Amino acid sequence: MKKIYQLSVLSVVLIGMLHAQYRDIPDVVTKVATSAANWLKLGTSTRAAGMGGTFVAAGQGVSAIPYNPAAIAYLEGSEVYVSRTNYVAGITYNVISYGTRLSASDFFGINIFYLDSGPIGVTTEKFSNGTNEDYHVTSMSFKLAYARRMTDRLKVGVTLNYIRDEIYTTNMQSVAFDMGSNFDTGIFGIVLGMSVSNFGPEVQYGGEGLQVPVADSLDVDGRLNKVTESFPLPLMFRLGIQKDIIGPSENATLKSSTHRLSFAMDGTNPTDYTVHGNAGIEYAFRELAFLRAGTNIGHDTAGFAAGGGLFFKMGSMSAKVDYAFINYNILKLMHQVSIGLEF
Repeated sequence: MKKIYQLSVLSVVLIGMLHAQYRDIPDVVTKVATSAANWLKLGTSTRAAGMGGTFVAAGQGVSAIPYNPAAIAYLEGSEVYVSRTNYVAGITYNVISYGTRLSASDFFGINIFYLDSGPIGVTTEKFSNGTNEDYHVTSMSFKLAYARRMTDRLKVGVTLNYIRDEIYTTNMQSVAFDMGSNFDTGIFGIVLGMSVSNFGPEVQYGGEGLQVPVADSLDVDGRLNKVTESFPLPLMFRLGIQKDIIGPSENATLKSSTHRLSFAMDGTNPTDYTVHGNAGIEYAFRELAFLRAGTNIGHDTAGFAAGGGLFFKMGSMSAKVDYAFINYNILKLMHQVSIGLEF
């Protein structure tokens, strides 16, 4: 009972700190629209989505690479993860991840992300109602992750990330780095997760769409290039905790070999928004069936989230199927589904 009380107090304090942030003050500067490639902040794990986006400490395996690269240090063998998300306004994005254990303490992972806006009608100054031509906004990232078990309680990881954005006839490409850690504190069974994402140089758009033909030019092809302003990537610092309230582990507050109930909470401090957070729970029955729920704290549109999943054993392999949704209020629901294979 004492442990439950202490965990409850800690949760209330963290939630209170997030709600106390100044983003609700009318005159505050929220830093919105001050960075490029905001799609780098999209949630890619279905399990995380069902828990309200909490994953920096709770994530284990390749689906957590974008949240915290140290999460692949939980792998016992190899894992493949595939997900599809029907986002808002007809936008969809897909993820493919792979990870494997190289040695007793070394781990390697790959994460590929691809976003498609769907068809958008082309309009010009002369044809404001459209030219009967469509274009797509596409964004992709390719991550190479490495993680290491430093001790039985500490895991660290880093990611090298190639990113590319295409908007009609303009494009941008760059590289960025992520780093993170997971630490079993040994205090009431709390796991602490930390990560820094999208650390890299400022980016600038270029391409054919920014070329202007001129009659008199020193350029061989008779074109001049417009110089666009450069913008930083959306650098994010995440801090999270995870705790088994009920479960078979020795760190669980209440012991049970059949049921597990985990609580997780994240706080995020981005360079292009105010501090916000996520809180969620996951219930597991014999680690075969899962129910999840969570909420976004301090987010301008995202709110309640929920989901579930099933685990199947198939000989030497196992499979996981997960589904989640997030309520974006006026933007309606986001749906995400994923399949994972462990071998």
